[in-house]
Amino acid sequence: MNEIKTHRDLDVWKKSISLVTSIYRTTKEFPKEEVYGITNQIRRSAVSIPSNIAEGSARQGNKEYTQFLYISLGSLSELETQLIIANNLKYLSEKDFELVMGNLIEIRKMLIGLIKFVKNK
Repeated sequence: MNEIKTHRDLDVWKKSISLVTSIYRTTKEFPKEEVYGITNQIRRSAVSIPSNIAEGSARQGNKEYTQFLYISLGSLSELETQLIIANNLKYLSEKDFELVMGNLIEIRKMLIGLIKFVKNK
């Protein structure tokens, strides 16, 4: 098993970075009038997920780390809500929506697992 030295070694961080990349590509196709609306909100929520994982892992104590992981989990739920709204508005193809939602579910499970691990350390 590889030793985890930084956030860059965490699979959940890597998966979150991949999610951000796909979110940016997907939202590029959103209506231009949404650039300061839901497009911006979706992108900010997505970026917040790996950012908080990274920031938390750089903190000294497990309590602080856990807090940042919970913030990341909150951003994930926020992103999920915004994507459902975008899907209802037909800004996403059904294929893109299902793919992103599948990634969200996987990241959520990984984050919850990491939170449990850090809390029990």
